[in-house]
Amino acid sequence: MTTTVPRPPGRPTVRDRLLRLAETVTTPLLPEDYLDLVAPLRSGAALRGRIVDVRPETRDAATVTIRPGRGWRGHTPGQYVRLGVDVDGVRQWRAYSLTSPPGRRDGLISITVKAIPDGRVSNHLVRRARPGTVVQLDQAQGDFVQPATAPARILFLTAGSGITPVMGMLRAGAHGAADVVLVHSAPTPADVIFAEELRGLADRGAIRLVERHTDTEGVLGVAELGDLVPDLLDRQTWACGPVGLLDAVEAHWAAHGAADRLHTERFRPTVVTPGAGGTVTFARSGVAVSADGGTALLDAGESAGVLMPSGCRMGICFGCVVPLREGAVRDLRNGNLTTAAPGDGVLIQTCVSAAAGTCDIDL
Repeated sequence: MTTTVPRPPGRPTVRDRLLRLAETVTTPLLPEDYLDLVAPLRSGAALRGRIVDVRPETRDAATVTIRPGRGWRGHTPGQYVRLGVDVDGVRQWRAYSLTSPPGRRDGLISITVKAIPDGRVSNHLVRRARPGTVVQLDQAQGDFVQPATAPARILFLTAGSGITPVMGMLRAGAHGAADVVLVHSAPTPADVIFAEELRGLADRGAIRLVERHTDTEGVLGVAELGDLVPDLLDRQTWACGPVGLLDAVEAHWAAHGAADRLHTERFRPTVVTPGAGGTVTFARSGVAVSADGGTALLDAGESAGVLMPSGCRMGICFGCVVPLREGAVRDLRNGNLTTAAPGDGVLIQTCVSAAAGTCDIDL
């Protein structure tokens, strides 16, 4: 008969002692911190990715291909991913649509970024990012996706970088057995992101492509859209682009009782009611700035040099939430007013809130 004597409770194992020794040697860092340097994509680590390629698409847009860490759970075509990028020593978070199909054999994912004027992260990714750079990742998010059973008739309505989530859908086979029309606006033919691939799909008859070059033809109106696609209200429609385009499309579909057939993706929140504006004090930073009623507190703080937490910048991810110590702010999406008295510490989203008078932010 064999008797097993249990280890006395609390007695450290050899592994425990080795880990404790490693922590002592590496203090103030932990052993995991050194593992992050040599194996940042390992299982169990915070989710990261390594840039493997940056390929120009147009004069101001590029596709960034990333190898995600082992914790990546995949995505559905049309979703976006939050990306943490270190720019000049400061970590910035932004959300970008995934343009790669899910389940690639090589395990890679891609985003396609259009550099915008004064865009700190977009310009960095398009013009300065290099293969080998490690970035932070979140899991894919968003409901700008197609149903499991594809509709028989589809309209994609996009402008500028709004083509990016739709490209992810097309690469995943959204045009398979469906009748697909893509209407895309860009300033010139050379500014059409994925131009060669889209025109190739059209040449093969996989989609009907309508390009609108706004520098010479002007902005596409909803009335003209009806001429281009006579059955547009009968199609399941996915639209992504500037706020003005989406506002007009939503109003038109709603007026004709077809709102349930329209799906939109906004890269910026719609400003419904601007606040009154006022002086914003960032208490811990010792910075005060005068902000108008249409400027998000996030933008006002960054312009004044305050280190602001941020994420998607469109009110979805709650990565920018901070306490309002005192004062009033107005939600730019719906006009709702939020007030705080000293000691309240009401939480607000700085990316979609503007000053509605004097306010004090705990940053």
